[in-house]
Amino acid sequence: MNKDTIIITGAAQRLGLETAKHLIEQGYHLVISYRRDKPGVEQLNALGADCIQADFANTQGIQNFIATVKARYSQIRAIIHNASDWHPENQKLAPDILMNNMMQVHVHAPYQINLALQDALFSYADAKQTCADIIHLTDYIVETGSSKHIAYAASKAALANLTLSFAKKLAPKVKVNSVAPSLMSFNEWDDDAYRQKTINKSLLGVVPGEIEGVEALQYVLNSRYLNGRTISIDGGRHIR
Repeated sequence: MNKDTIIITGAAQRLGLETAKHLIEQGYHLVISYRRDKPGVEQLNALGADCIQADFANTQGIQNFIATVKARYSQIRAIIHNASDWHPENQKLAPDILMNNMMQVHVHAPYQINLALQDALFSYADAKQTCADIIHLTDYIVETGSSKHIAYAASKAALANLTLSFAKKLAPKVKVNSVAPSLMSFNEWDDDAYRQKTINKSLLGVVPGEIEGVEALQYVLNSRYLNGRTISIDGGRHIR
């Protein structure tokens, strides 16, 4: 059975959780980060995942996560950067704090983790005579911008640019790509008006569910030739 190690940050819910469960079913050993205890953490614990509490909103949380992973694992098959935060511009957070928060989670954390764990990725690539992977979860709004989530969109655009830089830096041993989804599924508290408005934003007019993102991530992991690219999953929303 395949026991290669894959890291998914922010895997306690939604796409991260579904991807982790999918990869565990395939025989991978999963290491996941989570900010707060949620039912998804209990599910992954029960399935044998190594669940590490880490708050990427502060530098110490990032460093603690890196130190824990380096102490436990010398080879890493892939890192999937899924950890995310999502806040609009409003009166609750000052603009400088909001931008710092978005950049901390979406840029500082992946940047530091990629650099700190590159030797473990290289070690896997050398041992298996194949490529390791880094996958950044960005967002469709990197292409369109957002008037209500300016800091969020800017930080995800910076993460998309990290994809290009790390693809150059880490080749040929590590492939670095992005997956850029729009909304995959609704929250249970989303009302009918919001749901319909959101559905109407895409040309295809469907809500695909997390499986669409899981399959895109699996495609990137399987590919032998995809590098420095972004797979967009938005139903044509970017050109609506």
